[in-house]
Amino acid sequence: MRQTAKVLAIAVLTVATHWASASQAAFFSYPQALGAQVNRIIFEKPALPPMAHTKFCLRYKDDCEVRGVDIQKRNVAMTVARLNELNSVNRQVNRDITPQPNLGGLAIEDWMVSPQAGECHDYAVTKRHELLARGWPSRALLLSEVVVPSGEHHLVLVVGMEDPDTAEVVNLVLDNLNYNLRPVGLTPYRWLRMESPDNPRFWSTVSVPSRSHPATLVGL
Repeated sequence: MRQTAKVLAIAVLTVATHWASASQAAFFSYPQALGAQVNRIIFEKPALPPMAHTKFCLRYKDDCEVRGVDIQKRNVAMTVARLNELNSVNRQVNRDITPQPNLGGLAIEDWMVSPQAGECHDYAVTKRHELLARGWPSRALLLSEVVVPSGEHHLVLVVGMEDPDTAEVVNLVLDNLNYNLRPVGLTPYRWLRMESPDNPRFWSTVSVPSRSHPATLVGL
């Protein structure tokens, strides 16, 4: 078992309120080849941002600025504390916002931070807003448009971190449709476009190699 997995397993004993079991905490002990596959995001070509995102940036200008600039572009280290923070934010926002469908369509779609009721985009921008406030760099927090199995478009937040033992990038999905943290390639989605790590105002088409696998990061 790699050192990171050992750290996560130890965390189960000390942070039992967050991780359900040692096997769940040791999620990142899957084979290296599988790890690279399920965490890989391929940025393809520039794409227009969603119109609602453009309107969002006019209202929430700070959320659309480059934050936490690092000239070396170092990734956030994946630690037990960081994973627990993601898990906490994901679950808290999912609890705080009541699901509410937009019956007016894209023409009246507004992305709002912390509304009492909202859609997938409201959950995603609220989670990103909260993590920015906690000091996470903007390049690690990427809003992403996907298509769910039913064919509907959906917005999630992808958070990129680095395994300090292998230097591999770990991309986890924060989703209002699932309380668990999942690698991008273990979701049932078709990936369309995503914010650029260099500037959140710019978007790019993306592809994510997927593989059916039951592993998830589960918190209590």
